[in-house]
Amino acid sequence: MTDDQPRVQEIRQTEERFLSSDIFETTRRVFPPRNGQGTVTEPAREVPVYHNCDVLVVGGGPAGTAAALAAARAGADVVVLERYNHLGGLSTGGVVIWIDRMTDWEGNLVIRGFAEEVFDRLPRDAVAGPERDLWGVKDADLAKYWRLRTSAFHGIVTWAPTIDPERMKLLSQEILIENGVRIVFHSWMALPIVRDGAVKGVVFESKEGRQALMAKVVVDCTGDGDVFARAGGAFDTDIEEGDVHHSANTGFMLGGADMDTWLDFRLNEEAAFAEFMQLGRQTLGFFQPPYVSWRSDIALFLGPRQSGLSALDVDDQTELEIRSHRFMEAHCAFFRKHAPGFQNAYMLLSAPQLGVRHTRRLAGMGRIERGQWSSGRPFADEVGVSPSVSPKFPVISVPYGALVPSRLDGLLAAGRHVSCDANSHGFMREIPQCWLTGQAAGAAAALAANGGVEPRAVDIAELQASLRKQGVFIRDAAPATQRSDAPEAVAR
Repeated sequence: MTDDQPRVQEIRQTEERFLSSDIFETTRRVFPPRNGQGTVTEPAREVPVYHNCDVLVVGGGPAGTAAALAAARAGADVVVLERYNHLGGLSTGGVVIWIDRMTDWEGNLVIRGFAEEVFDRLPRDAVAGPERDLWGVKDADLAKYWRLRTSAFHGIVTWAPTIDPERMKLLSQEILIENGVRIVFHSWMALPIVRDGAVKGVVFESKEGRQALMAKVVVDCTGDGDVFARAGGAFDTDIEEGDVHHSANTGFMLGGADMDTWLDFRLNEEAAFAEFMQLGRQTLGFFQPPYVSWRSDIALFLGPRQSGLSALDVDDQTELEIRSHRFMEAHCAFFRKHAPGFQNAYMLLSAPQLGVRHTRRLAGMGRIERGQWSSGRPFADEVGVSPSVSPKFPVISVPYGALVPSRLDGLLAAGRHVSCDANSHGFMREIPQCWLTGQAAGAAAALAANGGVEPRAVDIAELQASLRKQGVFIRDAAPATQRSDAPEAVAR
């Protein structure tokens, strides 16, 4: 392999992976290595306090939006700090508008609460997916139809719709404002404020300069664990090499497409589609077919997916963006020339946010692990339920302990960096699961702040009652079921 030829690994669908995709890796770089040396001394200075609150949510993505709303509804004074100009994170600015499965394999909605409210409030023309009476249907023709529309897996129709990202931005913003949450856009957390082993707030940067936000409880919803990592909390970084769930890219959309024509070609002309895919790989090297969106005239591309680059390295982040922008132009030209339904396609939008799937995962009091998948048993500290990766497995209990740092106070973590093993991360990073863990963390943060206790000391029964009141699906644990922070439940 030369530097200009990508190494390609194709990940096939299995019982433990529902998504098949090409993963690309190459050592080629646009810029030469940097030549920085030495250090500079930053002078000490007084930092003004911007605001004091009960609960500070750092990061306004899916988890952060749900956390802020849950904390506010539980009676807390809440601030959400967001570096971009919108809420929703990858579900909006990252154009990951395919919202993964929220139903179990029987068609029951198990990720509820915030997730259910969002879809009840989004306009009908902002959502595309199967009607409720189709969820769980195993009809082969229906499953084939909805598989190409991202809502059927293993021959079963599920609730995994696509959404209009602009309507989601607006709804996320308005629902927080309605509930008294203070939103701070265009602001980037620089450092956590840690005193006696507890996080007390953060220092952030904006056009106003350097300021501090103080809080009784901080919820890290950065997606990368920036708060707990910089505060000295323990974390894991191991991945499954070549797994689609541990790659990165910038998503993009092409307008002017006719997705009905494209899907008809893909469904009914298998030999011609295979030839098209082979031509794309030969012509472009890095190649990705489109997904549907919420409109039939917009094609969604969530790749080509890149491995071997870190979303914690600024040079790698830059490399990913440059490559992805070039991929967008090359794909648009190729599809206009060769793909049915794309003759009038044009470049509509490259995502403002980098599509990061994995960086750090919290080392928590509890943990979601591969060995848990088969049992189906609820933890005593269950705060939500995730669909499993295939019909072979029952639904999976999400424990409160997975949100609580093993050795850091004043902080909870929600979103794709919750405490889990690398395999379980494949589904716990998805947007509905981020809504789930965000809502749990927000409700717990409010209870801790209002009660004057550390997050690890929150009463689980009280937390579960608060979440049920907000519409979250939580099961009753059997009498012998342990909390997730019991020694045998967190074996590493």
